[in-house]
Amino acid sequence: MTDRTTYVSLAGVRRRGWTDPMARDLLGTPDVQGRDPRRWSLAPVRLYLLARVEAVERTPEFAEASELSRARSSATGAYAERRRAAVLTAIRAEPIEVPRLPGPELERRAARHRHLLGARGPGTPGPGGGGGCGVRTAGAPGPDGKGTARTAGAPAGSLVRWQVSYLRHALSRYEALLDGLYGETGRGEAERLLRRRLYEAIGAAYPSLARECRRRIAVEG
Repeated sequence: MTDRTTYVSLAGVRRRGWTDPMARDLLGTPDVQGRDPRRWSLAPVRLYLLARVEAVERTPEFAEASELSRARSSATGAYAERRRAAVLTAIRAEPIEVPRLPGPELERRAARHRHLLGARGPGTPGPGGGGGCGVRTAGAPGPDGKGTARTAGAPAGSLVRWQVSYLRHALSRYEALLDGLYGETGRGEAERLLRRRLYEAIGAAYPSLARECRRRIAVEG
């Protein structure tokens, strides 16, 4: 059986500062390949002789490849930081235009939005959690958008939550400001800033909804 103390895995090579392209170009074919008999895995075991790895690490080729890798990583990090700063600046500067609707019209649209979310199927959470609509709609809006927005037995707090959810949905176009931050540094920070700005704009446009907006900022971050 192979004495694994004299070998290093690809993960171990990475921990030593290698990248996958460096391992491919400088080490070539692994010294041991196959399935690990101790556990099932789709990925084959790839082991390199530690002595060979150490010998390559002393070569000028390895030093050059390491320097190039660090330069690329630094450039990528600098770009990500510039992009993060640019997106945050854009979010802070972007005017947020909240639809201004009469109270009855906002309630009607909010109830319809809630109704459509609940119509996705049993167990589908709507705004504020819970499956389905949760309450029976009196004169629920039909496909033509007509009908009363009031719901039978819906607490006032529910209507407030539905209105905030509807307005937040109506502002979803501003999420385009996050483009270019997929999985990059600052994505979470940018999302939090955008959510806060949207909720603050909703609260400013509709003071009766400001308390719910502040609650969501505190809960969602």
